[in-house]
Amino acid sequence: MLSVLFNEAFYRPLFNALVVLYQTAAFYDLGVAIIILTVLLRLALWPLASKALRSQKELMALQPEIKKIQAQYKDNKDEQMKRVMALYKEKKVNPLSGFLPIFIQLPVLFALYRVFFAGFKEESLVALYGFIPNPGAMHHLFLGIIDLAATHNIVFAVMAGALQFYQSRITLKDQLARQKGAPQNDFAAHMSKQMVYMMPAVIAFTAYILPTGIALYLVVSTLFSILQQLHVFKTARKEETK
Repeated sequence: MLSVLFNEAFYRPLFNALVVLYQTAAFYDLGVAIIILTVLLRLALWPLASKALRSQKELMALQPEIKKIQAQYKDNKDEQMKRVMALYKEKKVNPLSGFLPIFIQLPVLFALYRVFFAGFKEESLVALYGFIPNPGAMHHLFLGIIDLAATHNIVFAVMAGALQFYQSRITLKDQLARQKGAPQNDFAAHMSKQMVYMMPAVIAFTAYILPTGIALYLVVSTLFSILQQLHVFKTARKEETK
C-alpha cells in the first residue's frame, strides 16, 4: 500500500515531469531537465521554506531567553519545559517548522533515486501517463559529456559539499550574532560548529556514491536554498530595523 502511494504520489509525477521537460524546455538534455525540475520544485516550496527559515531565525533570537530559563530552572526539568513551551507560544514560534521542508524533500530524493536506479530504458517508460509522448530511450548525458546515470562524480560531490558548507556557515554566523552576550552552552556551541563540517561531508559523500543526476539535483537545490536564505535573512533584517 505504501509503495503504491509513493509510486503514484511522487515517483510517477516526477518521472513524467522530467520526461516532459526533457522533450521540451531541455531540448533532450537530461541534465538541463533536472535543473529546470529542481528549480520548479524549489519555487513550489518557496512559501513553506521561507516560513521555516523565518521560524528558524526567530528561534535563534529566543536562545538567550531559553538559556536563562534553563539556568533558572536547571534542577526542575518539568518547570523548565513548561516555561520554554510558554515562551514559544507567547512568541508564536514553532520549533519543528524548520524541519518540514527537509521532510518534504526526502520523498523527492527517493523518487529521483528510483528514477535513476530504474534507468530510462524503454521498459521504464511504461510509467508515463497516457497523454505524455513516449520519447523512446532517453540519453543520460548532460551537456553531451557527463553521464548522469554513473556514480562517483567527484566534481559534483565537491560542489555539493562546498555549497552545503557555505550554507551552514551563513546559519552559524547569524546564530552567533544573535547569541552575542548571552549565556553560552559550550556543548551546544561545540555541536553547532561541528555540524558546519559534518553536514557538508555527509552531503558530499552522498553525492559521490549516488548517481550523478542526484548529485546535480543536490547542487542546484542547495544553491537555490542559499539564495533563498540570503533573501529571507536580508528581508528580516530590514523589518527589524524599521
